[in-house]
Amino acid sequence: MNFNLQETIEVLERTPQSIEYFLSGLSDGWLLVNEGEGTWNVTEVIDHLIEGEKNNWIPRVEMILKEGENNTFPTFDRFSHLKENSGGTIEEKLLEFKNMRKHNISKLKSLLETESDLELTGIHPAFGVVKLRELLSTWVVHDLTHIAQIVRVMAKRYREDVGPWIEYLGILTK
Repeated sequence: MNFNLQETIEVLERTPQSIEYFLSGLSDGWLLVNEGEGTWNVTEVIDHLIEGEKNNWIPRVEMILKEGENNTFPTFDRFSHLKENSGGTIEEKLLEFKNMRKHNISKLKSLLETESDLELTGIHPAFGVVKLRELLSTWVVHDLTHIAQIVRVMAKRYREDVGPWIEYLGILTK
């Protein structure tokens, strides 16, 4: 096993500032491009990350710590951010994400008392019994997945423009 709580927090703390640095000030051409019907643009990915900060990670951590396997996690609607227009500029969205993440990391640190807390379990609606350590690992990989998604979507905007170099640009060919 590679899980390390401090290393987990290192990535979780850096995600908002990394995304903010990369996306702030970019034109809509970069922020609204997607990979086709049924895919998300960069702004929608940020909305999804915000939704996760509100309704997924910390609420589930708290359920594991307080209720264990007595109750099943509420279902997280991974597409709820698409049902309403969240409005706001990319900078406003990034600030909201950064502030929420900062609050959630602080809350996480205050909730965990011992290393053994990481082995506590809860009930996921689709997977059944899951460990807190697995939930936290998933949170990190979820961040990394969406960072990769953002970069991939943006790169594909120039897929047709790179000409013969496409064969050397794995992000466009995989």
